[in-house]
Amino acid sequence: MGQLRTSPPTPQATEIERWELTSGAELRTLRASLHKALTGEVLADGASLEDIPEAVVLVATELATNALVHGLPPTTVRLLRADDCFILDVADHDLTTIPELADTRPLGSGGRGLQLARAFSLDVGWYATEGTKHIWASFPRG
Repeated sequence: MGQLRTSPPTPQATEIERWELTSGAELRTLRASLHKALTGEVLADGASLEDIPEAVVLVATELATNALVHGLPPTTVRLLRADDCFILDVADHDLTTIPELADTRPLGSGGRGLQLARAFSLDVGWYATEGTKHIWASFPRG
């Protein structure tokens, strides 16, 4: 299995919005709220997203699901803005595991969230603080 680089996102990034999740039932609200934070518009049911918001929402859903299933609650999802990019930062409280790319698993067996993050974002990394493990992904701004 591959490993991600260990570094926090750019320190110049400022937080736009934060969500605290305790169950998968909250993912739908996260997706709608995240879309609004990125575009200023509420996503109507059945509406399609533009490329960048769609990628951010997809990666947020995957990383938050991983944190909810494999981490310790609560899961914190933050949307940050830097000069040239958006940064998605997903944290949980399980410091006993290191994020690894599931590149050796068969398709359909799960564990592809980090691969999707790498495919749809500019950069992906992870870091730990005293009480949380963070996985982040950066995306171009518009």
